[in-house]
Amino acid sequence: MTNEQLKLDNQLCFPIYAASRLIIRSYQPYLDKLDITYPQYLVMLVLWEKDEMTVNAISKRLILNTNTITPLLQRMENQHLIVRQRSAVDERKVVVSLTQKGRDLQESAQEIPVRLGTKLVSGKLTVKEMQELKTTLYALIDELSRLEK
Repeated sequence: MTNEQLKLDNQLCFPIYAASRLIIRSYQPYLDKLDITYPQYLVMLVLWEKDEMTVNAISKRLILNTNTITPLLQRMENQHLIVRQRSAVDERKVVVSLTQKGRDLQESAQEIPVRLGTKLVSGKLTVKEMQELKTTLYALIDELSRLEK
């Protein structure tokens, strides 16, 4: 006896999971050249947008738990991409800042979104469809975040 709702093809989570894994795999050759992982790349994107952020702010922006991001930040600090310091205003908070090496990496990383975007839209998807998908996924993220509270 088969339950339709338990078939893999009827799950919303599976295509999102599979697409996520395949996208991350597509990033890997570019990130290998920068000697960073995909989660490190996400942290760098956040810091290139706004340097000097607290660990909690980065965690919130990336929808990660602090116990997940702390070891990631430790590795990035060991690679001299960032520095972590106690806040002068509130010593309970840790502020993460880019090093010069971390700032310099931004120039090398600029080609990544363009190259991946070109690959993605050269197939079946158009730029408009990709933008619509991103909008839909952000709506889903917002809804799931709301339900979590």
